[in-house]
Amino acid sequence: MKWRDLVRASIACALLVAAPASAQDRFAAEGTFDIPAGAQFSQEKLKAIDVFFKTQIENGKIPGAIVLIQQHGKPVYERFFGERDPDTKQPMTADTIFRLHSMTKPITSFAAMMLVDEGRLKLDDPVSTYIPSFAKAKVGVESKLENGEKALEIVAPDRPVTIRDLLLHTSGITYGFYGDSLVRRAYGNADIYNGDFDNKEFADRIAQLPLEYQPGTMWDYGHSTDILGRVIEVVSGKTLLGFEEEKLLKPLGMTSTGFYVKEKAKEALLAKPMGWDRDFRTGRQGRPETYQKWESGSGGMVSTLSDYRKFAQMLLNGGEYDGKRYMSPAVFKDMMTDHVGKDSGIKRDYLYFPGDGFGFGYGFAVRTDPGNAKPPPPGSLGELKWDGASGCYFIIDPKQDFFMILLEQTPSERQRIQRSLKLLVYEALEK
Repeated sequence: MKWRDLVRASIACALLVAAPASAQDRFAAEGTFDIPAGAQFSQEKLKAIDVFFKTQIENGKIPGAIVLIQQHGKPVYERFFGERDPDTKQPMTADTIFRLHSMTKPITSFAAMMLVDEGRLKLDDPVSTYIPSFAKAKVGVESKLENGEKALEIVAPDRPVTIRDLLLHTSGITYGFYGDSLVRRAYGNADIYNGDFDNKEFADRIAQLPLEYQPGTMWDYGHSTDILGRVIEVVSGKTLLGFEEEKLLKPLGMTSTGFYVKEKAKEALLAKPMGWDRDFRTGRQGRPETYQKWESGSGGMVSTLSDYRKFAQMLLNGGEYDGKRYMSPAVFKDMMTDHVGKDSGIKRDYLYFPGDGFGFGYGFAVRTDPGNAKPPPPGSLGELKWDGASGCYFIIDPKQDFFMILLEQTPSERQRIQRSLKLLVYEALEK
């Protein structure tokens, strides 16, 4: 039995012992999944999070982390653990700057959907309408020869890649830093990160590579959101950051969020992993303290707790924050609805990152069912989530009216820590 299963089994047993007989069946069936609405956090149970992170730091797994839980618009748990930099020993603080990696994707996706909401962009528009090089996009079909070697046939797509595909990761555009398919190898060997390039040049480089799958047929994680960032530039007539600052970041008060650290004096605020854990394994070594033209909508942003909590609260509020609406209720609902479910005709690759029990909306994983594990992993139906290679992670739980943000820099330990934290968070909920 895996460690995670042991923890869940122990918690389930503890709940059964503590619960009155009338509640035993409910706890046995649900555990920490889809708890009835109206639950509140126990401050006593939240102390288990303190113990967990202090142990991680004492054992040298991570230098530090920030955890925020905010319910009904107010923080119920906010802790700064350890150090932001194991070399300088500077403490973790609210203004510490984190590389978000793929937690950039929800921001880019939301910005694109703002354009959809304004009628300036349509989900079924071909990407080639905005990036002409995609008119020549081809699909790589892998086969095995009689001698056992792999071969790649380049064929025409059944239909064009659309904006919807970019948002859903069904474009066929992939990553080249994991997996062993011939298309992924082509990405890895193409020097797509070479030089000081901008979003236009990067999109054109990707358009020259074969798609991993026919558009609209498979959920496959990749550079789709980077290409979406270029579409935003073409439609808005601004840089990606310029549009996001005007429409989203500055109105929300997210003044420390961008694609690099603009002020030399703030470079010391950058959080860093342990010395042995500084390879993020994303195919390139980003340097957020150095200006570059490329604004990666897929994984290039940096931010702080002070900033990202505003974005998370806006999402929890259904697209509204501090009296300002950023997206209409109808478009927001569509964005946060699963579009890759069993009736969609979309398959899921073997590394389906949303995970068991989750569908996918336009930029977010969406909890749709308990999944196959018994008892189900913690969470609520309708929950939204995403994370990044750096370890940063958030969940939005509309049912219980709370969000949780974890900010850390640990590519090696992130998945274990995220799973453990989520279990502790939901275990702290009680009626």
